[in-house]
Amino acid sequence: MRRRDFLSGAGAWALVARPAHQRPNIVFIITDDQRWDGMSCAGHPVLKTPNMDRIAREGAMFRNAFVTTPLCSPSRASFLTGQYAHRHGVIDNQAGNNERSHRLVTSPRLLHGAGYETAFIGKWHMGDDDTPRPGFDRWVGLKGQGRYYDPRLNINGKRVQEKGYVTDILTDYAVEFLRQEHKRPFCLYLGHKAVHAPFTPAQRHRHLYTTEPIPYSPAVKDTLAGKPMLQRPASAGGRGGRPTGFPEEKIRDQMRALAAVDEGLGRVFEALEETGALDDTLLIYTSDNGYFWNEHGLRDKRAAYEDSVRIPLLMRYPRLIRPGTVIDQLVANIDIGPTVLEVGRARRRKQVQGRSLAPLWRGRMRGWRTSLLLEYEQEARYPYILSWKAVRTNGWKYIHYTQEEARGSDELYNLREDPYELKNLIRDPAARDDLERLKAELERLVQGR
Repeated sequence: MRRRDFLSGAGAWALVARPAHQRPNIVFIITDDQRWDGMSCAGHPVLKTPNMDRIAREGAMFRNAFVTTPLCSPSRASFLTGQYAHRHGVIDNQAGNNERSHRLVTSPRLLHGAGYETAFIGKWHMGDDDTPRPGFDRWVGLKGQGRYYDPRLNINGKRVQEKGYVTDILTDYAVEFLRQEHKRPFCLYLGHKAVHAPFTPAQRHRHLYTTEPIPYSPAVKDTLAGKPMLQRPASAGGRGGRPTGFPEEKIRDQMRALAAVDEGLGRVFEALEETGALDDTLLIYTSDNGYFWNEHGLRDKRAAYEDSVRIPLLMRYPRLIRPGTVIDQLVANIDIGPTVLEVGRARRRKQVQGRSLAPLWRGRMRGWRTSLLLEYEQEARYPYILSWKAVRTNGWKYIHYTQEEARGSDELYNLREDPYELKNLIRDPAARDDLERLKAELERLVQGR
């Protein structure tokens, strides 16, 4: 099957003028393991991301965006449902999530019920099942993680062997869908494999960033003093038992893999412009979690520190978002579902913890959240990070390790004075009042009050 064949109708490739929908089209693009600062518009001194920068320039950049669980599957379920992981039930990356992810009441599913044409393209990454999920008219799915080169895809229930680089192939399908004639508003979910391990760049990008120095955070020099959880013995999955030392060449490859994502974003812009749909489309760009580049001696994600829980989040929709908008309020992946359901005028479920971001677009900051619940459940395959719950405010973070073996390991950081989370204030008498306030706030959030 050729890529264009999955689109039905003789006019699938015609560049047609779109009627202006009262409800916007929605294009949601998510990468895997992209750091919050992994964009030139976020101040990265080496990366070049002109199309991500364009969204920020013509729309909004959220400078304090978080995932409530810094792990791929739970995070993606939270994006789609507006719920914390302990509510939707996807708490790890295991194949056991296959059946559960078919039952999720997702925002595309609700938009589909409200009259939207819907398409999913890419990596679902809740279980390893590549079969279509409910609520999508079009489905192009990778099995599990998929492969960077010559991936096998499930296209509307039929498995097809592709040739080439996965980011380009997924972009091809996305562009084909966007160029199709649409009689209804559409919602496209594009989930890239990049920039996940093994961080394989396209051949054309394999020599990018070869000589530029890698900018390292001061957190890479953390002595781990005040971090008992990270100092546990190797037999307990601690310091000697966790993966450390993310090689510099791997960092460069992750940056290189991002280049094809940004080029693909440029092609999405072109398709929307050519079909007259750009300004009638809410374009959202984000990642499922951050990634450690040796901060606190860590690689990967899962821990509660900023490099893991913060994400890039950009939005463009000129009908409601002024160009160059910068939003500093605490926002999270659980807010995306409520946002798209509001703008799409679809039924919103009551049992969600996220909030629509639309008021922030309009500058209505009063009454917005001042704290956010973060959480993670220990995985058998990754024992070096214990289960934790944390509260993040505009100036503080309190991390509570919930297992008995972690007694006495809690951490408290004044982020205004210590943005790299190097000095644990949990036993500092001067911070006692702040600690008690944050403990109470964490309890309130956990109880859903």
